[in-house]
Amino acid sequence: MDLIHNQTFKIINNELEGIYRVILHKPDIEKIVVVRLDSDSENTDRSKGGRKQIEITKNPRKKPPVPNIGTLIWLDSTYLDDLDLQHKIQLIDIEKQNPTYIKHSDSNSFKSELYKKRKQAMEVFLSIDQLSENLSPQRGIATLVELAKESSGLSKPNIYKLFSLLCRFGFSKRSLRPDFDKCGAPGIPRPCDEGGRKKAGAKTTKQKIAQQQGVTLEPEQPGMSSEWTTLILAADKSIPTPKPKMPDRVTQITKSAFITRYRMDNDGKLVQVDPGLGSYPNKRQIGRILKREISRLQQLINKTTNGHYARNMRGMTGKSWKGISGPGHTWAIDSTIGDIYLRSSINRAWIIGRPIVYIIVDEWSTAVVGFYVCLRGPSWDMAKHAIFNAGADPALIGSLWGYEPVLSLDPAPTLCADLLCDRGEYLSIAAKQTGMRLLPCESYTPPYRPDFKGLVEVLHRIEKDKQYHWVPGAIDARREEYDLRRFNPHEAALTVREYVHYLYSVFTEYNLTADRKHRLDAHMKADGVMPSPAGLWNWGHRVGIGLRRAVSPTDLITELLPSSNATVTRSGVMLAGKQYESDMTHEQEWTAYSRNFGSWKIPTNYYHGSVSTIWTPNAGQSGLLELTISDQSTASPELTWDEVLDANTYYSISNAEREHASTLNKVAAKQYRDELINTAKQLTQNAIEYDTGSKPSLLEAREIERSIDSPDPVTAVNNKPSLITTEDDEAEENYLLAMRNLLEPNDEES
Repeated sequence: MDLIHNQTFKIINNELEGIYRVILHKPDIEKIVVVRLDSDSENTDRSKGGRKQIEITKNPRKKPPVPNIGTLIWLDSTYLDDLDLQHKIQLIDIEKQNPTYIKHSDSNSFKSELYKKRKQAMEVFLSIDQLSENLSPQRGIATLVELAKESSGLSKPNIYKLFSLLCRFGFSKRSLRPDFDKCGAPGIPRPCDEGGRKKAGAKTTKQKIAQQQGVTLEPEQPGMSSEWTTLILAADKSIPTPKPKMPDRVTQITKSAFITRYRMDNDGKLVQVDPGLGSYPNKRQIGRILKREISRLQQLINKTTNGHYARNMRGMTGKSWKGISGPGHTWAIDSTIGDIYLRSSINRAWIIGRPIVYIIVDEWSTAVVGFYVCLRGPSWDMAKHAIFNAGADPALIGSLWGYEPVLSLDPAPTLCADLLCDRGEYLSIAAKQTGMRLLPCESYTPPYRPDFKGLVEVLHRIEKDKQYHWVPGAIDARREEYDLRRFNPHEAALTVREYVHYLYSVFTEYNLTADRKHRLDAHMKADGVMPSPAGLWNWGHRVGIGLRRAVSPTDLITELLPSSNATVTRSGVMLAGKQYESDMTHEQEWTAYSRNFGSWKIPTNYYHGSVSTIWTPNAGQSGLLELTISDQSTASPELTWDEVLDANTYYSISNAEREHASTLNKVAAKQYRDELINTAKQLTQNAIEYDTGSKPSLLEAREIERSIDSPDPVTAVNNKPSLITTEDDEAEENYLLAMRNLLEPNDEES
């Protein structure tokens, strides 16, 4: 075996069994000089002189030093070769534990000067040439020790101690570094137990005065004992977190751990007895124990709740995209209250409150793949709209909201494989049903742990103030609520539709321009990847690590959008009082069938953010039939269902007032008609009583009545032949001639 200088090896199954370090290999005399590292026989065999010491002291002040090693052993190289052939030698490596380094700021310190002097003294030992020249079996290292003593001025025992360090830790300057950090037994408690150590520190003023008079007084406040330490830590552990401020904390510890005496008062109640001076630790002692026995990090944790520490103070343990294969695989969805007030599209004088904003973020690329704005929630029904927006055709979503889509993500997103949502949404039955049909995997974060879903939380950047919950029709109640707030909600200008346009522009800009340079590795940079969410999304799909799933639009609409039953009537397809139509309904004459054979129900799906479109199964064909709102309907396409409901509810609030006004008008009209009829009856009765002459027939009376307003009564009579039918007898004609003869002389005379 070729053993070299400073190499360590182990001999097993031999009388020389142990661990050794090679000091020098002298091939000229076939000797190898080694030092044994795991034996202190040279110290135990050496006779001890001087004062006899007690082997085990009652109160040892410090740990005894490590014994020196350095006895040279001259072994034949052939003997070691034979051991190697017998596989009784193993090469090992010994590293120095907890190495300390000299800082640049300590270059002039005592530690640095001592280290410099040690290196100067041991130069002869660190030189291979000096070792080979001055090492001999007769004198050992005596010649080298003399040389080191002359060059450095250190004592001979100090030189042997430094040689022991080189043998133990290796022949390197690093082994000579002074380890002052291990002096003084740091971290070792020094309790002032009974019969042991006395209280350390300066004496009190009372003790100093007594000492001047020759009297030695014991301190009134004893030192910290092991028992007190245990009681303090046990009492502090029973205090729930977050811990109170230190004064209150000390008071609770003192009360729970050191007040142990009680007495019975006259009323039979137990009253605690105040402890005497020195029977309990003071504030400084308790604070010192807490700071010494509890780590700084644990002290920080004790000041707050576990959830707050985990969210805002814990160390960063990973990245949000850890374990995700590529873009499109895992999405995170979250909702928040928009930091804005919106106005109604029906009447801009109405403030409809703050919206609920859903955002869906791709965890790998950090791109916003979809969002949804609504007035109610949070709920899984609204979350499904956001998922629909992310997985549906961008052109369809743009047509529903009335904006021109911009293709910021290429290719367009499809449904993900894993959806990360909130616990309340995950545990709902509707979410389970949706996941079974469309989402292969759903997961959720623990309660109150948004840091596990931090990316989507950060993207909100919206203040989470108290929300006034949206109630349909509560216009006046919302006005009163807004008046109590410190800001001016009347500065609101955007409607829901306009706010959607605004957010679409914001998220499009984010996808195209957000800085993601920290996400690019060397391969991405070489490939010229744009350092943005859209760039990462495009690159991931281009290299084949992206996930895309083909989901038909029919499944998206039927599984993610709410459903209801519409009615086919003679006027058209009616849903919630709104009329819808399409070219197919006109071609197949649905209204004619309904008029002649009765109306019928059809299942439909609608988009909560727009009343413009509904979908129904296309009977006899595949897919869905799209119906658009009619121009003659009672709502315009830009309205949302919430706004329509808001207006209808607000209108229904005053139904009683309108019915009351209508009732008053009807009563007044009825009273007027009754008075008119009664007056007419009275006048008719009076006329009948005073009329004594002959009465004309009904036909004659009618003709007379008609001729009163005619300018020529004769012409009026002659121009009404239709009043005399062919069935009239000659008497009727004679009557008309007589009347003419009667009236003509009068006309001439006049």
